[in-house]
Formats: sequence, C-alpha cells, structure tokens
Amino acid sequence: MHRFHSPQFAARVEELMAEHHVPGLALALVHHDEVASAGFGHACLDPPTPCTPDTLFDIASASKSLTAAAVALLVDDDQSYPEVQYTTPISHLLPDDFVIPGEGYTQGVTVEDVLSHRTGMPGHDLSYLSPRARQPDDARSVTRNLRNLPVAAPIRSKYMYCNMMYTVATHLVEQKSGLPFADYLEDRFFRPLGMNFTNLQPQRARDRGLGDRIAMGYTWQADDQKYHGFPTPDCPEAQGAGSIMTSVNDYIRWVQAMINRRGPITDSVYKGLILPRIITDPASEHLDPLTSPTLYAAGWEVRYYRGHLVVSHDGAISGFGTSHFFLPEYNFGGVIFGNSEAGNPVADILAHELIDEALQVPPADRPDWNSLVFAEWTRSDDPGEEELRHKLCPGAEQSQAQVLPLTAYTGKYHHPGYHTLTVEVKGDQLFIDATDRSFGFTLTLDHVCDQSKYIAHLSDFLEGGDVPFIAEFELENGRAIRLGLDLEVDLEKLIWFDRV
Repeated sequence: MHRFHSPQFAARVEELMAEHHVPGLALALVHHDEVASAGFGHACLDPPTPCTPDTLFDIASASKSLTAAAVALLVDDDQSYPEVQYTTPISHLLPDDFVIPGEGYTQGVTVEDVLSHRTGMPGHDLSYLSPRARQPDDARSVTRNLRNLPVAAPIRSKYMYCNMMYTVATHLVEQKSGLPFADYLEDRFFRPLGMNFTNLQPQRARDRGLGDRIAMGYTWQADDQKYHGFPTPDCPEAQGAGSIMTSVNDYIRWVQAMINRRGPITDSVYKGLILPRIITDPASEHLDPLTSPTLYAAGWEVRYYRGHLVVSHDGAISGFGTSHFFLPEYNFGGVIFGNSEAGNPVADILAHELIDEALQVPPADRPDWNSLVFAEWTRSDDPGEEELRHKLCPGAEQSQAQVLPLTAYTGKYHHPGYHTLTVEVKGDQLFIDATDRSFGFTLTLDHVCDQSKYIAHLSDFLEGGDVPFIAEFELENGRAIRLGLDLEVDLEKLIWFDRV
C-alpha cells in the first residue's frame, strides 16, 4: 500500500490518463482487509466535477462476475433449487423460452456453458433492441430470440464471448427466485456487503437520488482534439452482461467478499465461480510475458502470472472502461474504473503494475505494460476497406459507378433474429439507422461493383467511428429483394434480411 499513497503513483496514473485520453479514473485496493482508494481527474468536464472513489461508473462487463455469482447462489441452495446445477441443461430450467437452432443445442447447453461462453452461439450483439426501439427487448425476449439466431460452433468446442447468455442467466434467476434481477442483486449482494450506492441501471441510481454522482462517459475525438461526452443509457435488454452502476469504494467490497469467502460467498460458491472451463485463445498467440493462457471460469477469467493465480474480469462500453482483479494467495485485489473506453487498457496497465508491486518484482524485471497492453488493445485482425473491395470484386482497382437508382434498394428488410432494418437514401448514399439496437449504430453503404456489392460503414451512435464490412443485395428484375450484412464476425456467412 505504500506505493499507492506515494506522489509517484499519483503522477503515474495522471500520466497514463493524459496519454490515453481518460478524463477521470477511480481506484481502490485491498490487501489483508486494509482498503485504500483515490480518484483522479474529472467525473464530468462540463461543469467540472472531480472524480472521487464514490463516483458511480457504468462498469460494463465487470458486472458479469456478480451475474455468475447470482446463479451460483441458486446452484449452492440445494434445499430451494435442487434442480439448478452447473451441469443442468438450461432448457430443463427454462423449457418454454430457451431454444437454440441446430441438433443437440437446446438439450445440450448447460448452466455452466452459458456462464463460460462455450454454448456455440456467437455474440450477435447487434440483434437485440434497446428502450429506444418501438418494441424493446427484455431478458425473456432476448432468451426466446435465441431460436432465431444462427450458431457458429459445436457446444464446448470454442470460446465465443456472448453477452446475451448472461442476460439469459438473469432470466433464470428471475424465474427461480421470483424477483426482478435488480432486486435479487440488492437482497443477496448489495445490502449484505454494504454496497449501499450500487444499483442495476443508471435510472435506478437516479431514482435513489444518486444522479449527481454518476460519471459522464467520454470518447476522444482525435480529429478535433477534444472529448465528446454523453450519459450512459439504461440497457435493461442487456442486464447481467453489464449495466451495474457502482463506485470503487463499493465494488472493492465485492472483491473482498471473493478473497475472504465472505457474506454470500461460501467456499463452494467460490470454487464454482473460479473453476476454469475453457481456454480463451487456444493458439496462445498473444500471451503476456511470464503469463499462462487465460481460461474463462464463470464471470471471471483466471490465469497465472509468475506462477501466481490472478482472477479478473474487465469491462468496456462506449464511454467507460473498467477492471477488477485479485490474487487469492496474497489477499490482494483491486478495482479500477475510467470514464472513457480507453479506461479499460489503462486499468489493465495499472493492474499489472500493481500486481508487480505486490509480488515485489524488481523494477528492472518488470515488463513495459503500457507498451504491451496498448499494442494488444490497438491490434486488429479486421480487414480494411481495400481488402474488402478485393474480396468482393477480385481484381477491381476501383469501385464501379452506381447505375441502378437508389430507390431500387430502399425499403424495410426483415430477419427473424435481427428484426427489421430500413434502407433509405441520405444524401446520395444508401443509409440505415439502427440506433434502436442495444449497441446502436448507423450504416452508410458505398457501392463497389455489380450493383449489388457494397462496403458498409458502421458508426456507433455514441462514439461515432467507421468500421467497414461487407454488404450485399440480391437483385431480381432490377430491384433488391434481400440484404446480406456481415454483422457477426464468428459466422462465415452474412446475416440475410428479406425485403418486406
């Protein structure tokens, strides 16, 4: 803890925040039940509001450790829920709702498959609908929509991160406990652990008078050299995958409960949560120095660094980046939250550096975590626009002219799992507004060749940006009748929408 309180540590945090554009960051550490916390920078830039250890952040996927623990309490309670075991098929527990297409999936996917991202179902993150939609999704409708979404691999054959499955887990908790998931968390975790300012969804925090403590989310606009701020939205359709609003002073209590097997965390609950279930990268192509491959357990990732077990999970969503971790044998852990997505790698850098400090690694032997983490953060295997053009039209040096009128493509297109998209004309381009999705976005389509092959440019509705991918129309008599979009990277085929 000595380094945590030093001016050098504060300077290091502020250096990383400035370098990677994180307006505000809060951090809490625990070591043998001694807790220390601090805030840096701003929770809000306009009006200027300091970030403190009590500032509330949307912690994104760092919420998953609590979702898994909520299910683990059902598994542990053989008196009330003897039917809920890690090896129980989910369809036996949610018989009317949980159906996955393909032979063996519905009967084969178990509780622990859902919690360890090994169901064979890819993310399909652009399929579910937010409160901005005319008919928003909830935990039950997300679960029931699985039957309309294609799988990408056999059960337990491949790690594929799937936020939806954590929403399915909350539907299970609600059906078995009879409580809304927010109330279940309150009753079983937040109140018993003294997490008095933690809530599911930002509106619940606001309704309790905590609105002035919620951090604004930010993205750095490099072209303009300035921050763009936005409030974090409610995402009831993604509950369990994220959307816990908490502070580092509160969430460190959850880490303490895991370290000490305290409160609702018994030995059996703890063991079930950190049991490794699938390797996340079998090729082990991008291992950190002196670090084992990472395995996913249940809401936690586990790995070994210099021979010591590290249990962690991070989170990243538009405007926020977070991490929480602990080393069981050292009774040491931490919680780090930032209010830009780059807060995620900054939290990872600080976590690595703090672990080196806890392990008393000589400074000369410590890796350059800043360089390593950001090299991985910015690494991308996604094809660029030129590569996509050559894939669509081999040998084409430039795009062909658009000959068919754009009105030949406009209209509504429907996919049973991805719902309805409307193609319209904006300026002189085809345009799709899908900001009704949980991960809201817009698409602008640039023609490449054959009057049917396009490059779609995806822009996030909060952060902006430009992510190119393949789009195709199927034409009949000079009129589009189907639209295919490469919306899921783990699928080899496009998602095809039929014109309504």
